[in-house]
Amino acid sequence: MNPFDYYPSEKELEAWIGAIWEKADASPCTAVSLNDSGIRIRFGSFHMNRSTLIRFEMPGFRSFYGMWTPALKGPAPLVVHTPGYGAELSFHPDVVGAGYNVLELSPLGYWTPDGDRSELNWFGNAEPFLWPVLPNTAIDAYDPEGYFGWIVNVVGAVRWAMKNPTVIPDRVSFFGTSQGGGASLLLGSVFRDHGTRCVCADEPFLTNYPASLWRGAYFAAKEGFVKVPENEGWHNLGFADTLSHAYRMTYPVLLTLGTGDDTCPPDTIRPLFDKLDTDKMLLSLKDRWHGYQYEFIRHALTWFELYA
Repeated sequence: MNPFDYYPSEKELEAWIGAIWEKADASPCTAVSLNDSGIRIRFGSFHMNRSTLIRFEMPGFRSFYGMWTPALKGPAPLVVHTPGYGAELSFHPDVVGAGYNVLELSPLGYWTPDGDRSELNWFGNAEPFLWPVLPNTAIDAYDPEGYFGWIVNVVGAVRWAMKNPTVIPDRVSFFGTSQGGGASLLLGSVFRDHGTRCVCADEPFLTNYPASLWRGAYFAAKEGFVKVPENEGWHNLGFADTLSHAYRMTYPVLLTLGTGDDTCPPDTIRPLFDKLDTDKMLLSLKDRWHGYQYEFIRHALTWFELYA
């Protein structure tokens, strides 16, 4: 069996993206500033206090949170960072300092100011990184608890950010590591006709599921196959595989891989790079394992300067 034989057609993928926008239209996003930096442990004082924790509400979804840091001078482009599978929030003073508005998001309410929602872990233990979003996607491509709903949350929050007077409307770029990298690639595709300028994906997850053979982080998807026939599972996963979206990636794309990465293996990422027909760059980091790579943000800042 070749799993790609069960992947959605381009027509089906376009319908999936259309349904994301329809769901976002039907679930208007409101935002509440918590007047909170999100920092829980303070060591002395710190000088950069422009970041604000935001609670987003969309009908039919749990509250979810983000960090909003407006550009020092605007209007300026919007850059959106999405988290790894641990649902963590990150600060990006270097990106803000380079002249961008930065929206950091943790969709589906996995992170809260009181800690993560580890009870959603399907193993029932306290590990904060084993969320059901990937297996739920394998079970149902339109599940609001899968990547369908995850992306709908981002669409709502980005629309909110674009209304900010410091943001240039309909001009957005995406970046992230691991799940955040893969999700950035998916989001670039979803926003292709709504302002995508470029994408920077560091050791991206959600890429080339069949090549993974359930190695590394991809073992999570296997849990979804327990509840659906194998062909259905592959079909559903195909909607959230960055390879399926490669034909839509008509904007510049930066990718990295670590040759020692056994969480998101290099052989899942190289085929995506080869398939892209656009301005692109692949940074291969010798013997580097999985994680936030310090070279990535330096290259991403250059990518933003060129294209964002």
